[in-house]
Amino acid sequence: MNLNTPAFSSFTHDGLRLAFFDEGDPSGVPVLLIHGFASTANVNWVHPGWLKTLGDAGYRVIAIDNRGHGASDKPHDAQAYRPWVMAGDAIALLDHLGIPEANVMGYSMGARISVFAALANPHRVRSLVLGGLGIGMTDGVGDWDPIADALLAPSLDEVTHARGRMFRAFAEQTKSDRIALADCIHGSRDLVARSDMGKLDMPTLIGVGTKDDIAGSPQELAALMPNAEALDIPGRDHMLAVGDKVFKQAVLAFYARVAKR
Repeated sequence: MNLNTPAFSSFTHDGLRLAFFDEGDPSGVPVLLIHGFASTANVNWVHPGWLKTLGDAGYRVIAIDNRGHGASDKPHDAQAYRPWVMAGDAIALLDHLGIPEANVMGYSMGARISVFAALANPHRVRSLVLGGLGIGMTDGVGDWDPIADALLAPSLDEVTHARGRMFRAFAEQTKSDRIALADCIHGSRDLVARSDMGKLDMPTLIGVGTKDDIAGSPQELAALMPNAEALDIPGRDHMLAVGDKVFKQAVLAFYARVAKR
């Protein structure tokens, strides 16, 4: 076991080869991690220290590279990236590993995927941690078409949209398939009905940075759910909140409470 550079394996689902790691204590409570848009399991969960944090706490830590990202296959088809389709990949990974139930934690797009997974398979999700996405889950997170345009532009020099430049530069830094990411933007933005959020009765922690201008209010989203709590991650924006120590400490305390249920 190496909590710094995990070994990736792969499985096949929906005709795609999907990469994942399975680290930490094999007998520990499983935590399934689902990363955000244009990220990877390594970028979202290993480099910011989540694998080490959860592994040191005795959990079995599993993370998938979402289709279109990392070492997984990258279809060029927007319909392949609907959030319930990607949620199916996550549940299929649990099936592949023979895990009946897990704590599921997603960040940003990964939070949306986590909710779709919980709605379709509530018996498989022991708890939810939704990072980087608050009421934007139900109300939307603004216009992402300029980001798709930025990803498809001939070069970064031609991108003037500020957030588009940020994501284009990030995609180039991670050597991502920019066509697949643009398709992911067009396919993955389905909203969750407020009434559907109310159906999720598993313990839920919703963490959003206080400087996040994408996610929307965690308190408003938590208020829609019967067993949810909100966490303000102080002084962090959408990109930096994921690795924040306040967030990590809150998740460990949350999991300790969940274990007593």
